[in-house]
Amino acid sequence: MADTQQVDQKAERKVARLAKEIGAFAKAHGGAEGQVAYIGERGARIVLVGEDGGWGDLVAPSTEIAQQAVEKAGITVHESFDGEFAAKVQTGPYEWKRMAGIQIGG
Repeated sequence: MADTQQVDQKAERKVARLAKEIGAFAKAHGGAEGQVAYIGERGARIVLVGEDGGWGDLVAPSTEIAQQAVEKAGITVHESFDGEFAAKVQTGPYEWKRMAGIQIGG
């Protein structure tokens, strides 16, 4: 039973830490919306898009923890990363250069 409580406390701390990071992102970008995507054994990716078009992501050890973190942070969560939500992302010179480098083998 102690092992279960230890795991729950660890998960709660992870949820709290992720929620704090999501909140800091939202504050820095005038608000935020997100999407949670399962990425296999690694866990889940939380993609964040700020009201100013800035974006970022976090990785949670599980989809459950990711869902709890976005809920605790109080942001709007989308089912998928498409449409109006994806259109809010603003990419800069770094991203375009990086994408071009990938295309030409860089």
